[in-house]
Amino acid sequence: MTTSPADQSADSVDRKLLEILVCPLTKGPLEYDAEKQELISHSAKLAYPIRGGIPIMLPEEARRLD
Repeated sequence: MTTSPADQSADSVDRKLLEILVCPLTKGPLEYDAEKQELISHSAKLAYPIRGGIPIMLPEEARRLD
């Protein structure tokens, strides 16, 4: 049985979506950090925020990684 978007909480992210997303700058893979609600691009050294279950894939919204 599949879940509809209405069945997911606002803090959860669709796993299929996470599988297909890539960094918009490097086109490299992303790592999901559930605790911080971010998608990490190690190649770009950026962390893209997830707000209300929606990944914000804008470099200007991303947090720089040290």
